[in-house]
Amino acid sequence: MLSEKYLKLLIGTHNVGKAIEISHVLEDLKLTFLTLRDIKVTQPVPESGRTYEENAILKAEGYARQSGLLTLADDSGLEVDALNGAPGVFSARYSGPAASDRDRIDLLLAQLERNPRSKRTARFVSVVALASPDAGVIKTEYGTCEGTIIDSPRGTNGFGYDPIFVPEGFNVTFAELPSTTKDVISHRGRALHAIKQFMIQLITQT
Repeated sequence: MLSEKYLKLLIGTHNVGKAIEISHVLEDLKLTFLTLRDIKVTQPVPESGRTYEENAILKAEGYARQSGLLTLADDSGLEVDALNGAPGVFSARYSGPAASDRDRIDLLLAQLERNPRSKRTARFVSVVALASPDAGVIKTEYGTCEGTIIDSPRGTNGFGYDPIFVPEGFNVTFAELPSTTKDVISHRGRALHAIKQFMIQLITQT
């Protein structure tokens, strides 16, 4: 029997692709998923933290308070070894606040232009945080996926840096993988599958 308190889950993001990925992984929990488009957000939560965890918690707690709903938020980024871990927590703002995904990809590829494939190792990192409006953050989980940056974008099934990231053990990019595969091996998928076990116990409280 589901606890009435946890029948709805707010996904605390304006990123449509990210919201779709999160709802796919958690869809069998039989919750009603809402996004920030479905509620009135009076105060957008700034990503002012210095780490993925800080930003995920800021968003989860901030939107949980505003909505009165159980809220899950993610902060993630791409860390390129040749760039000393950049763009990292600034991945979404790497080419400026108004830049497109393609703008960010073009900047990153320009910075790596002289690097051979062997010097293009990278990883995606994700932290997901779950918060309730009364208790604040109640759980966080962390996920990573190692891989390599290629020379030019490939694939359309993704967003962000997906078209230039080939995960370890594969020869296709995240944007060329079927969603069912990406949801299992990706940084966000791994973090979500971990927090899902906690949520199963949470929503079945009597």
